[in-house]
Amino acid sequence: MSELIEGLPDAVAIRCIARVPFYLHPKLEVVSRSWQAAVRSTELFKARQEVGSAEDLLCVCAFDPENLWQLYDPLRDLWITLPILPSKIRHLAHFGVVCSAGKLFVLGGGSDAVDPLTGDQDGSFATNEVWSYDPVLREWAARASMLVPRAMFACCALNGKIVVAGGFTSCQKSISQAEMYDPEKDVWVPIPDLHRTHNSACSGVVIGGKLHVLHRGLSTVQVLDSIGSGWTVEDYGWLQGPMAVVHDALYVMSHGLIVKQEGKTRKVVVSASEFRKRIGFAMTGLGDEMYVIGGVIGPDRWNWDIKPVSDVDILTVGGERPTWRQATPMTRCRGTIRGCAQLRI
Repeated sequence: MSELIEGLPDAVAIRCIARVPFYLHPKLEVVSRSWQAAVRSTELFKARQEVGSAEDLLCVCAFDPENLWQLYDPLRDLWITLPILPSKIRHLAHFGVVCSAGKLFVLGGGSDAVDPLTGDQDGSFATNEVWSYDPVLREWAARASMLVPRAMFACCALNGKIVVAGGFTSCQKSISQAEMYDPEKDVWVPIPDLHRTHNSACSGVVIGGKLHVLHRGLSTVQVLDSIGSGWTVEDYGWLQGPMAVVHDALYVMSHGLIVKQEGKTRKVVVSASEFRKRIGFAMTGLGDEMYVIGGVIGPDRWNWDIKPVSDVDILTVGGERPTWRQATPMTRCRGTIRGCAQLRI
């Protein structure tokens, strides 16, 4: 087998290749078969972490087209389209999404294709299927199924593991069960149940190394400090609305404002009045910035049309004065955002 780079040991060559930006990896593969093998190796992924060239990307899936994900490269302001998620469920929605160990995970959820006569969710309201996308191999793979089928649930990465909690297991039945997944072993184990369930969707955020589960319409938050200690119930009086975590601080969009929540205190950061007409968007943090992605505009009392958007608005919160700017819109996805997560590769 020939050397990857003439005159260099392969271990050194791998560290050189590791410095090439992720978006160029498909071009590197055409150099030779040995380069293709190197680019698709776990050694390259490890080398990228070691030499400090790992990149933070955003993974986004929207209503249209169905089951399609795109990656956003913030340094180069460009979008990369992934292969279609190979689930048999059309219009997969209300799933959990998280990135761990350099892979994107899509968990549970069900069909958003509703029969208007029966209300049937295309035969599937909640599933326990789990998919992972490996950006090194550039392919999807089925993983061990969750112990309980669920939709509209909290899902977060915590200390290298994936924790899911709450949600609905059928159209009418909300659940309190929680479980944890080890990406290395591909195994699910039950963990203590939530203290209470509530007949509404729930979501999760990690702040200060703790998982916080929030139910829509409830002021109380259920907190998981460590797996062994179980959940505690806190009432922080957090505002309701889209949330993002930037540098371990929680930001909420509420009543046309971005508000920073610190414990039980809150501070208005900047106006977000331009988003009052926009619904179904994703809000997420990446680096020093907060992203507002996609969604739909309308309807209102004057216009019943619904306009899907691909826009990406970025708020820099790390500096002295918060400022908004626009990024390149999504090139394939548009409309209501189904899932959004941060991937380090």
